[in-house]
Amino acid sequence: MALHPRAGQPAAAEDLTNIAQLVSAYFVNEVDPRNPQQQVKFGTSGHRGCALTSSFNEAHILAISQALVAYREEQGITGPLLLGRDTHALSEAAYMTALEVFIGNGIEVHIQTDDGYTPTPVISHAILRYNRGRSKDLCDGVVITPSHNPPTDGGFKYNPPHGGPADTDATKTIEKYANALLSSELMGVNAVSYAEARASKKLKQVDWRKNYIESLHEVIDMQAIVDAKLRIGVDAMGGAGAAYWALIAEHYGLNIEVHHADVDASFRFMSLDKDGKIRMDCSSPYAMASLLKLKDQYDIAVGNDPDYDRHGIVTPTHGLMNPNHYLAVAIDYLCKHRNWKPELAIGKTLVSSAMIDRVVAQNQRELREMPVGFKWFAQELFAETTAFGGEESAGASFLDREGRAWSTDKDGIILALLAAEICAVTGKNPSQYYDGLCAEHGTAYYKRIDVASSAEMNAGFSGIRAYKLKVAELAGDEVMAITTKAPANDALIGGVKVTTANGWFAARPSGTEPVYKIYCESFVSAEHLDALAEQAQQLVTSWVQA
Repeated sequence: MALHPRAGQPAAAEDLTNIAQLVSAYFVNEVDPRNPQQQVKFGTSGHRGCALTSSFNEAHILAISQALVAYREEQGITGPLLLGRDTHALSEAAYMTALEVFIGNGIEVHIQTDDGYTPTPVISHAILRYNRGRSKDLCDGVVITPSHNPPTDGGFKYNPPHGGPADTDATKTIEKYANALLSSELMGVNAVSYAEARASKKLKQVDWRKNYIESLHEVIDMQAIVDAKLRIGVDAMGGAGAAYWALIAEHYGLNIEVHHADVDASFRFMSLDKDGKIRMDCSSPYAMASLLKLKDQYDIAVGNDPDYDRHGIVTPTHGLMNPNHYLAVAIDYLCKHRNWKPELAIGKTLVSSAMIDRVVAQNQRELREMPVGFKWFAQELFAETTAFGGEESAGASFLDREGRAWSTDKDGIILALLAAEICAVTGKNPSQYYDGLCAEHGTAYYKRIDVASSAEMNAGFSGIRAYKLKVAELAGDEVMAITTKAPANDALIGGVKVTTANGWFAARPSGTEPVYKIYCESFVSAEHLDALAEQAQQLVTSWVQA
């Protein structure tokens, strides 16, 4: 897709969302349950939509919340529900609606003290801490967030008692119940007024922020960072964890300078992403342009998206790291600097760099290659059989220094602090560390291409079967494998992956946009990568149009 002419430039007045209009649409716009674009649909990270297009409105949250009440009852989940939200405008509105339903159904709800915002990983961490040692009355959680999506969007994520994203069985059930409620004009939804919900004895305030920050030493070597006297820069992106960074600096005595810590639902401080939209994607050099300009002022700089489940790592020597490069560095460093049991595996999504495969093999650990979506790692992190799970889209989490589950959802805070620990302990920033991995394992050339598509073309991916595809060679190399399933668990990947001795590509449709994504990697050269990518696009187009 073509780069917008203003990509990386500061947002202007005409780029900003009319927040009053957006929130009004949430409460006023009617939803047509017969329109597939306005139904509840859970993707890899919950239900997302926009109030202006009647895909994320009060009716949706009333229905989803009531459906979740029914699901909890079916599953015998009787403990409190932990409710958090990020700083998107629709998150505030949906938070109020969800609270009205949960309290209206007699559920004990826990929220952050002082009505503070709560990062996704903090909810995950709090679920694990609450449930540890319990065999009944377990808690679960909801995070109201569309992650890094534009300011117009809203999102609703459910995290069951294992603390991570809900699996497909759970979300399909909740989705089905919610759409049935929409079709019945919300008959069966029990809700109280917001004033009643706030006054209810079922509403408890808990300081998750304090608990999370004071426990960080369990998962990160905070003393090493203190001793190294690092200068750390943070782009808080006005997100749910914006207030956390100053408190982390104060509690541990770190030299952290925080930018964009104020909450502004229009996110007017952002630079435009590659398509000209305001998007708080900390893995995008265009969205991270303001921090990149300051990279020489810090030993390490980091950024997080609004719900803090993603991380962006900026070094003075190389700028913004490719998320794949940092995953490989984090995995290698942790394997060498944690006393984790040797049988603990390392997880990655199958569209992540093959550099990770080489690093994991060199460290003599099992590789667990999963479909896209962090839900595939949640159970294994919870069971403490996988030590690290990571996605190419800059999301990961890992066990603590004792090999215990820390968070089973993506945790942008600990991945950011790990970058500082790597600097402190090795004397190299993560980019320099990655250069060393290339010297040892070869240089990987990687890119992702977003190809304009349609609903019909994206639906065509569901008909792809590996045994039907006849591809003898790819970019001059013999094809070794064609798969539509993940090696670790044999689950369908929603697309296809083609592998040779020197490279690979994978293709899958987006669950939220009219595009499909092609991931490509070569261990030969940039030119070889271009040839691989060009052939991949031709092949995929022929497959989805067949």
